[in-house]
Amino acid sequence: MARYAFDDSKLTEKTARSKGSYLRVHYKNTRETAAAVSGMPLQKALAYLDNVVEHKQCVPFRRHNGGVGRTAQASEFKWTQGRWPVKSVKFLRDLLKNAEANADAKGLDTEAVVIRNIVVQQAPKTHRRTYRAHGRINPYRGHPCHIEIHLSEPAAQVPKTATAVTQRLNKRELAKKRVAAARIAAAPAQA
Repeated sequence: MARYAFDDSKLTEKTARSKGSYLRVHYKNTRETAAAVSGMPLQKALAYLDNVVEHKQCVPFRRHNGGVGRTAQASEFKWTQGRWPVKSVKFLRDLLKNAEANADAKGLDTEAVVIRNIVVQQAPKTHRRTYRAHGRINPYRGHPCHIEIHLSEPAAQVPKTATAVTQRLNKRELAKKRVAAARIAAAPAQA
């Protein structure tokens, strides 16, 4: 069994997961795309990724945003910079579909399931070479990544108890209450 970065064995709700290793897709773009869909309901996330491919919505670039252009579509996320990383979307969409199938096999309700956690980690760089002017050679590296996705079905909401919880007061607050009670008791005696 594969080892996962996020341990879902201690969660109370039922979970499903999927994982991809050494995927030839840019780490930085994939990290930003994963951050955008993390916490979304699964069906909403799949619709959002389809909109990104069609350039109807963008992926906000918050951390790896050096030289990233600005777009009005990013204002939806209260941000200015954004892009449309199609290859990252393709890989994430495939893993989400795999996680959805795993959730269905486990008996989870795929309509209600949410993306609990997404982990994107850098994989070892791939080494190639590119030929430059005047007989020089430069490195030409790829930046692949590992991706793991955890889906969970939210637990049913437990109603709050109707009994009032006693509030604990510190010394100063207790002293204020005593003084106020003493004033109220002394007021009718004076009148």
